[in-house]
Amino acid sequence: MNRTTLGRTGIEVSEWCLGSMTWGRQSDAATGHAQIERALDAGIDFIDTAEMYPVNPVRPETIGDTETIIGDWFAATGRRHEVVLATKCSGPSKNVRDGAPIGPETLRAALDASLRRLKTDHVDLYQFHWPNRGSFHFRQIWGFDPTKQDTQAMQSHVDETMGTLKDLESEGKIRAFGLSNDSSWGAMQWQLAAERSGGPRVATMQNEYSLLCRQYDSDLAEMSHHEDVTLLAYSPLGAGLLTGKYQGGALPEGSRMAINGDLGGRKTDRAFAAVGAYLEIARKHGVDPVHMAMAWTRSRPWNTIPILGATRLDQLDHILSGQDVTLAPEVIDDIDAVHRIHPSPY
Repeated sequence: MNRTTLGRTGIEVSEWCLGSMTWGRQSDAATGHAQIERALDAGIDFIDTAEMYPVNPVRPETIGDTETIIGDWFAATGRRHEVVLATKCSGPSKNVRDGAPIGPETLRAALDASLRRLKTDHVDLYQFHWPNRGSFHFRQIWGFDPTKQDTQAMQSHVDETMGTLKDLESEGKIRAFGLSNDSSWGAMQWQLAAERSGGPRVATMQNEYSLLCRQYDSDLAEMSHHEDVTLLAYSPLGAGLLTGKYQGGALPEGSRMAINGDLGGRKTDRAFAAVGAYLEIARKHGVDPVHMAMAWTRSRPWNTIPILGATRLDQLDHILSGQDVTLAPEVIDDIDAVHRIHPSPY
């Protein structure tokens, strides 16, 4: 497994990241622990989690369970030092802290709770799961209206919260800071606040990114390049759509679609048409569609780390078996042609 760094931090990680959001819901603790060990054996030492996990669905009574599973593995094995660990503080949500927003009043308590569950004294990358002001992510782009945001309040929030981030960094509780489901404007507000205060710069942006979801390709990509912000691409397989397992009306038992129905708004006729076109590219060039989708994320001109996720160990093994796959220029050309025909299918 090749290695890269997170932004300008100098923190070195594997080029792929292991996601954990199903652990404690679709996958039990033993499977989560086995996935960590399988990933480490494959050279993947970067693990991402969040205080709100597990998902499908998110429930107040299970908040933090995935972090606990990871912490139990650290405690049982003594291998915390082998892992670059990322977690997230939730934005406003009825399921977490009764909807309290991210801010100086909640940030320290949220991190301390995560550290207790993770059984560690620090996280390597601490991320804000989504901004207080709302977001055009999670299929909200169609009705997004930024004019309802209070610019001055947002900027005050950023400065105040950056002060707490600076303290947490000085105390050794976090090594780096990242955003998730945010925008280029949002990222730049945090960068400017870091410059003013000497707090931690934004090192990473964890946004959805795949052959089916390419909102990052324009201003966000430009921001990533100029600001050295590494994209952590979640759902690189389009929530399973790009595997082809849902084509033709198939609904595998225990799958994400079987549990939540519309894959969080991703299940559309246009999505199935786009998947069909990408599957045809994979067939034409003799490449596994899962491996093609993962390799494509790493082929982007700005630094991108795909976050892989699996419910079962055999699914993880399938993904890992393609870690050395690279795409020929003609495959990339065919992908670009399909993207022009099927942009933003959900």
